[in-house]
Amino acid sequence: MQRVSNRRRFLELAAVSVATTVIAAACAPASVSSPTQAPAAAGSPAPTQPAAATATQAPSAAAPTPTSAPAPAAGATATPSGFGKFTAQPVTAPPGYTPATGKLEIFSWWTSGGEVEALNYLYGDFKALNPQCEIVNSAITGGTASGGNMKAVLQTRMMGGDPPESFQIHLGHELFDSYVVAGKMEPLDTLYADEGYDKVFPKMLIELASYQGKPYSVPCNIHRTNVLWYNTAMLKDIGAEPPTTWDELLAIAEKLKAKGVGTLGLAESSPGPSAQLFESILMGHSFLGPAGYRGLFTGETSWSDPKITDALNLLAKLIPYFNPDYLSVSWGDINDLMINRKVAMMVMGDWTPGVLWSKGFNDFGWADPPDGKGIYAFTSDSFGLPKGVKNRQAAINWLKVCGSKHGQEGFNFYKGSIPARTDADLSQYTDYHKWANKLWTDPKTEIVGSIVHGVAAKPSFNVDFQTAINVFVTKKDVTAAREALLKAAKDAGFKT
Repeated sequence: MQRVSNRRRFLELAAVSVATTVIAAACAPASVSSPTQAPAAAGSPAPTQPAAATATQAPSAAAPTPTSAPAPAAGATATPSGFGKFTAQPVTAPPGYTPATGKLEIFSWWTSGGEVEALNYLYGDFKALNPQCEIVNSAITGGTASGGNMKAVLQTRMMGGDPPESFQIHLGHELFDSYVVAGKMEPLDTLYADEGYDKVFPKMLIELASYQGKPYSVPCNIHRTNVLWYNTAMLKDIGAEPPTTWDELLAIAEKLKAKGVGTLGLAESSPGPSAQLFESILMGHSFLGPAGYRGLFTGETSWSDPKITDALNLLAKLIPYFNPDYLSVSWGDINDLMINRKVAMMVMGDWTPGVLWSKGFNDFGWADPPDGKGIYAFTSDSFGLPKGVKNRQAAINWLKVCGSKHGQEGFNFYKGSIPARTDADLSQYTDYHKWANKLWTDPKTEIVGSIVHGVAAKPSFNVDFQTAINVFVTKKDVTAAREALLKAAKDAGFKT
């Protein structure tokens, strides 16, 4: 128990250390047109380097710096990924539009293939509408789970009264408990009314963007976090279909083991991926199921439920079939294991296809995770308006781009996600996009929020949850993991 508590404190202090290291650099733009690489000491993955925004490696002793984004021509789209290029009519300003000048600084952790192209598409729209405004792309890679290093720098900036014009943040508790409750964000009810967002965003997303009846961020996508991705050639080699149950996956694992390759890819150099796999197991029909999983956060399900122990026992059975170096592989490098036939499958979110496409790899398939048919775990990236920004007009105009039909259609084409807007045209989208959108809009689909990606629970519990599972896949002690999860739940005020 004390070990997990100390580990959480270590992660918190590490985040502060990262923030302290890079805060000076994060306050001023640099002249290089690229997202930034977190310091080597943080153990960050090297991002993919598409032509549109080449990532640069920062010296190990130096802090990462934000960068000025490229200035695409009006109506230009991002550099194409491996599957094609999105085409659209040039974006046009509506009547009465006020272009911004000065600078727009945007924080995100989008530095990998697919992410870079998607972000550059939004930057292209913004630049076309605001040609006299410089974009400062303060993208920082690496850290625990999604954007740990970026979030650490952002927290220091926000607490120091020096916010960027906007920043990437997940809808739900990550948004509320990080900055809205603390009074650091402006409500966006006027923007929602002016742009008609209440008519084009699903009610559930608006509720997750809202606190005390007012919206505080603009969702730009919907990501499914529990997808089984597989190397089609590797499964074909052993005459296997994508597994629909964990028993089927374990049977496939034995066949792959006989060929000397791993089954499930995992990147656990930092906490996060194993916790995402575990939450996918937990919500499965043979364990808590979607209703029982939701109940963990409403008090209807106790964290002492024996099915949680059953889920840990299953995770323990899977560990021998991970890539052997899973404790030293970074999140951003996991895709290469499947591309290079080191593992046949991975349970990961649908930011995955954007990365694979950007690497020119198309020999992959997708399916519901084992035991997860019809269960759609999700997260949603969004952008909000911090109080006290230097360039409020630029911030508002950025949010309009993020919420626009034109922006979301191009952005999500490259990102692998689906638009938050219900009126988006998906005719140019891939089969994966259309499959995900069909599931999302099917009334029979069970939609649940991800813990790891900020929707279901507050950030402090998320850290404890990820830490507990990270320790578990390292130590393989089911009893200790149960105790750690119970303590985390008790500390968060959940039923135990």
